[in-house]
Amino acid sequence: MPHATVPVDLQKVRETATLLLAPGAEVPSSEGLETLRRTLAGMMREAIPEVEATAGRRPQDDVLRACALACVGEVRMRLRLVVGDGFEQRLARAVKLARSVRALADHCQTLGCAS
Repeated sequence: MPHATVPVDLQKVRETATLLLAPGAEVPSSEGLETLRRTLAGMMREAIPEVEATAGRRPQDDVLRACALACVGEVRMRLRLVVGDGFEQRLARAVKLARSVRALADHCQTLGCAS
């Protein structure tokens, strides 16, 4: 049975990612960083089924399908990564999550996800 997907709010995803990715972005506090990491991870978990479902409807040899599914694989890997306790390590991981969630949003837009 296919997963029901929740429409991804692309604007909210991009705005959240920008909190870490914008030039000159303010570095959050340790507590703020953890909140942001959890928010980004939640957005990724919401976007994955939508990107997969939309990509899965494209032909097997479709380039957009292949790129989107490769991105999903990378996102899943990043969600499983264990990171050290240091603030700089946690910040670097959050930045990677922000890049990944933004990439998922880009694939959603390109594929025409229902958002």
